[in-house]
Amino acid sequence: MRAVVMDAVGEALEVRQVDDPVAPDGGVVVEVRATGLCRSDWHAWAGHDDIAVPHVPGHELAGVIVETGAGVERFAVGDRVTVPFVCGCGRCPWCRAGDAQVCPDQQQPGFTHWGSFAERVALHAADTNLVRIPDDVSFAAAASLGCRFATAFRALTGRARVRSGEWVVVVGAGGVGLSAVMIARALGAHVVAVDRNRAALDAASALGADAVVVADGADVPARVHEHTGGGAHVSVDAVGSEQTSADAVLSLRRRGRHVQVGLLPSESGLSGMPMARVIAWELDVLGSHGMAAADYPAMLDLIAAGRLRPQDLIERTISLEDAAALLPAFDRATPAGMTMIDPTLPAATGVRA
Repeated sequence: MRAVVMDAVGEALEVRQVDDPVAPDGGVVVEVRATGLCRSDWHAWAGHDDIAVPHVPGHELAGVIVETGAGVERFAVGDRVTVPFVCGCGRCPWCRAGDAQVCPDQQQPGFTHWGSFAERVALHAADTNLVRIPDDVSFAAAASLGCRFATAFRALTGRARVRSGEWVVVVGAGGVGLSAVMIARALGAHVVAVDRNRAALDAASALGADAVVVADGADVPARVHEHTGGGAHVSVDAVGSEQTSADAVLSLRRRGRHVQVGLLPSESGLSGMPMARVIAWELDVLGSHGMAAADYPAMLDLIAAGRLRPQDLIERTISLEDAAALLPAFDRATPAGMTMIDPTLPAATGVRA
């Protein structure tokens, strides 16, 4: 099969022929029809994760099962499926309780094993992790759910428990952030979106953000407090830096809830956080790490009802060759939405709207 291969951390990637994957016991092989290009993939390429090379990135995917391993009971060849980016083992107490996103023996395509920037990908513990794609949901829309959209959904519903009428500030209007804007509005919340990219903020406004703030070096929290009449009830850092997490926390009102979604890499492994404010104002600081397959039905019901439209967040569709070229610069990119990869596109096709 053709795949995007990373031969060394932080160096150029190449599209080349590699061996087809084999279905593990309890797992499947999926023919990839769509896979997302995500900032988390850049973190792996940059060496922020423990990756063994050669390596194939990619963790947001949807496609068709072409092979099943021994012991798979709930899925068969030909099924249209997607999968969370965190795949639980299916055996531990957390998986049995429906919390596979914190499984201590989890697998992650594109991180712990070869991922979906390829024509095929192997997935583990299929009966625990796979999600059937409804017939009226496209492969691209389903792939967009695996990391950014599902993460934003659980961050707001399962972690922050956003209520109608509350103010939510979303720092970062990329894939996760725009997903959070759409979901918060569907939950009846008011939204302030923060980003340095005007096109991203225009996209947030089109999705229903009540106000936008340009992160241009001015006092972002002060402007959020002004828009919200005293601070947001809920903040989301959808980027993952010391500055964006601080802006998000300091944008809260007293007894607000902060959800950290963006990764916070640092040389020490520790991340800065304005804890004096957290303590004095009794703020809740919550981590959110994807969403287990067991929690997908509520999200899919809102998609089926038309209240959520993840397909509207896809800005462009590219080839594997485009992905290999774009991934090293993804931390500097300013996309106003999600970038989706179609492994069937020929190299000469280039970026497609």
